[in-house]
Amino acid sequence: MKQTSNNPVTRLINATRFSWQGLMAAYKNEQAFRQEVLVFVIVVPLAFYLTDVPFERALLIASWMLVMIFELLNSAIEAVVDRFGEEHHELSGRAKDIGSAAVLVALLLSIVIWAGVLWA
Repeated sequence: MKQTSNNPVTRLINATRFSWQGLMAAYKNEQAFRQEVLVFVIVVPLAFYLTDVPFERALLIASWMLVMIFELLNSAIEAVVDRFGEEHHELSGRAKDIGSAAVLVALLLSIVIWAGVLWA
């Protein structure tokens, strides 16, 4: 059994370490996440170039970060489903499809936000 510390500082350090490990695992193993990180590297300076309004910049950057968050969650769902077996099962396929749909909705939302900020 894994022992956990009741020390809040130790728990925060461990949680941060585990989160960083998750980000590195996603970057190493998920091509879509690597592509989204590349787009993020482009989006941040572009947001600063395209608008002088701090709220608009934040909205542009946050909308792409939302895509990345949903990609991380989708990858986690896929990993758990694959952990329990590679054979086809309707619910496994549905879980993966719904996770993918969440990423798509986030992408569409980001496009709408970018269009709204840039052409408003």
